[in-house]
Amino acid sequence: MLNELYIKNLAIIEEAAIPFDNGFIVFTGETGAGKSILINGINSVLGQRTNKDIVRSGCDKAYISALFSQIPSELADRLDEMGIGHDEGQITLSREIRADGGSTARINGKAASVTLMREIGSMLVNIHGQHDGQILLDPEKHIGILDGFGQLEDMVAEYNAAFRSLQEISRRIHSMAVEQKHQAEMTEKYRTISREISAAELRPGLDAELEAEYRIVRSSEDIIGVLSQAGYAMQGDDENSGIIDMIGSTLREMTEITDKSPAYSALYERMEQVRIELEDIAYELVSEKDSIDCDPARAAYLRDKLDQINSLKRKYGPELDDVIKAGEDAQRQLDALSDMSSDLQEMVKERDELLHRVTEMAKAVSARRSEAGARFSEQVEKELAFLNMPDVRICVDIRQGKLTGTGLDTVEFLIATNKGEGLKPLSKIASGGELSRIMLALKNVVSERDNIGTLIFDEIDTGVSGRAAQKIAIKLHEVSRSRQVICVTHLSQLAAMADEHLLIEKSSDGTRTYTGVHPLDMEGRKREIARIMVGDNITDTALRNAEELMMSDRDYKE
Repeated sequence: MLNELYIKNLAIIEEAAIPFDNGFIVFTGETGAGKSILINGINSVLGQRTNKDIVRSGCDKAYISALFSQIPSELADRLDEMGIGHDEGQITLSREIRADGGSTARINGKAASVTLMREIGSMLVNIHGQHDGQILLDPEKHIGILDGFGQLEDMVAEYNAAFRSLQEISRRIHSMAVEQKHQAEMTEKYRTISREISAAELRPGLDAELEAEYRIVRSSEDIIGVLSQAGYAMQGDDENSGIIDMIGSTLREMTEITDKSPAYSALYERMEQVRIELEDIAYELVSEKDSIDCDPARAAYLRDKLDQINSLKRKYGPELDDVIKAGEDAQRQLDALSDMSSDLQEMVKERDELLHRVTEMAKAVSARRSEAGARFSEQVEKELAFLNMPDVRICVDIRQGKLTGTGLDTVEFLIATNKGEGLKPLSKIASGGELSRIMLALKNVVSERDNIGTLIFDEIDTGVSGRAAQKIAIKLHEVSRSRQVICVTHLSQLAAMADEHLLIEKSSDGTRTYTGVHPLDMEGRKREIARIMVGDNITDTALRNAEELMMSDRDYKE
């Protein structure tokens, strides 16, 4: 519970030390007296966003501190984790807000981040203001309210962690799929290169061999003609003698004179050597001529093969060795891309398994929400019946759709405020006063599920009067039996029901404006309640009515 709130130089509050007891505590005061400043001060010490404009004019800084006792065990454990001591279940939160916009947060005198202060503050105090009615009108907020009632936060958090993992692996698969599309294009490219080069059946030096053969084949008829003519010149034919025959005939005639002179014998030997050489040449001419293939098909094959090799050289060359290397590189790339494809398949399998698990978790959450929804409707309707809304029906409409961060469900609270009416969204039916009571009923139902010791209500009774206001006062007092309830109100019924009544009062010395917070005794309470009932012109009748209201409430409390 909140034991003491200390404020210094906060807007028009110069300095105030406000003690709190347990039970039902109300703040009242005229409009503009500083009730909203008080709530802002409490919010700031609970780690909420602040503005430098709340520093009192002419001051360097504002200071707010709050002393809490009887802190819950889970908060004590959290403080132990952070190395922050707590004396006999007490904790002090303080906030210094400078006029230059900076701020300093402390927990038990130890510097802390605002984030940690907000976490700690959320375990100590729950503030409900007029704006909370807008939460009811926003269907997107309803699922959180239901989960809080059903104590599903841990279950939903576990599901959400798995869902985020599913989102992450899905993003990675999408990224890999996009990459794989590029890889498919690259695979086709390298496959085309590999096939094209492999089909050519290349080996080093093949182009030079084929070019030499093609030059011969292309000129085969001319070569055969030349070789034939040379052979004819050497050997002659049946009708004409060739050079060899003519030399042979000459040699036969020379045999008759070789013995006449050694010179003739030497010439004979030389001519014999020429004849032998010519016969050998004539044999080779015939062999070369017979070895030449004049097949046009071979010539066409060689021409096409050389065209193919030259085309590959232009693409992947300039040399044949470059072409062969390009084919080998393409095959290596194909092998690497094949490995990446198998990785994607494994990831898709993992995604499918996770999707199944996440879906089953979402179904389990949905089942718990359905159970909680029925109990929620029953308990809220019971609360509303007490708050003078006996004919109201509340329905938790749960519809399933696609997986989201909160599960399969969309949740909306539907209401029928009168008998015979159909259920409709809250935003289409509820008035301001009805929203206040519905909000209180929801808060009472949900707050039963938590261990927060202090509830603060900031004028949630707007739009309510008469019998309904009396019921709200009774309900708030009932709640205060199990936890501390602090309420800023403008209703006499709530003020009369309080265990402690504090007046927020504004004054001026002609130069500066000041706001003070004063606990009221019985007479002070009577006058303040009378003022709330009739205004500043307080009559004896108004005072008697205020006293009667307080007495009747005292009888109820006893």
